[in-house]
Amino acid sequence: MIEFKNINKTYRVAKRQAGLGNAMKALFSREYENIHALNDVSFNIQDGEMVGYIGPNGAGKSTTIKIMCGVLTPDSGECIINGRTPWKERVRHVKEIGVVFGQRSQLWWDVPVIDSFELVRDMYKVDEKRYKNNLDELSQLLDLGELLKTPARSLSLGQRMRCEIAASLLHNPKTLFLDEPTIGLDAVSKIAVREFIKKLNAEYGTTVILTTHDMQDIEALTERILLIGKGRILLDGNLDELKKHVSERKTLVIKYRGKAPEICGGMTLVGAKKGQLVISLDPSVMQVSHGIAYLAAQTEVLDISVSGITTEEMVATLYKEYSI
Repeated sequence: MIEFKNINKTYRVAKRQAGLGNAMKALFSREYENIHALNDVSFNIQDGEMVGYIGPNGAGKSTTIKIMCGVLTPDSGECIINGRTPWKERVRHVKEIGVVFGQRSQLWWDVPVIDSFELVRDMYKVDEKRYKNNLDELSQLLDLGELLKTPARSLSLGQRMRCEIAASLLHNPKTLFLDEPTIGLDAVSKIAVREFIKKLNAEYGTTVILTTHDMQDIEALTERILLIGKGRILLDGNLDELKKHVSERKTLVIKYRGKAPEICGGMTLVGAKKGQLVISLDPSVMQVSHGIAYLAAQTEVLDISVSGITTEEMVATLYKEYSI
């Protein structure tokens, strides 16, 4: 279980104007600004949960993850993960967590990936049998194969990310922190990684905290999201419930033959081209089934689809609502 209670973290950042003259002045007198990365942040995450931790750049996501990993010490507040304070019991804590930073690497750059894996094995003191079983399973599920013999510097970004995920899981962590885990992956690899993470959670009850700007990752993997902005938790809730909270409107895409149907109260025309209309419908004014029947009575319907607000639209709306 993760308990994050009243955490505060402030950075002192040096500021100066552009230009050589200002650079010389800064050698003798500097101006500083305090940046409140986290401001009284609190939340709980139960064992086995998969949570999406989202927010714009600079919102405080990475600072939160680094505190939970034991890399940073907060100015105040409490963080208890699996009964331990990360920055006070770091050696014991890191044995039970796995971390993937999309913009950072834990692989040695100039040696084959398998050498990095063996170093990870020794660091975490994974016994040989468990290491071999985990390596075989991860290699198969993530299609590592020949990549294990290749130096990390020779891998594409997508190939490296698959190896990074494998490296973070060799010691069977109880908690997995993923920061942009599918960055640079092609569509097939993204699906494979998502399926693997879901399998990991289902079989081992691994707790997963996912930070990403890819809302397809959020929708595919998580049911709960935490929205952070300007160092504060702004929203905590179920993904489907939040979509309904933001907008219950439905989008109808109708393909037809012949005369274009007319819309009525409760409907808003979003887009139109020959043989197709995109309509936004408010279910509180007209039921979806009645709306479809109304349109079908006016023309020959070839195809019709109904969808709610997308995760991307929901997040964009929330960012606008909270001015972040």
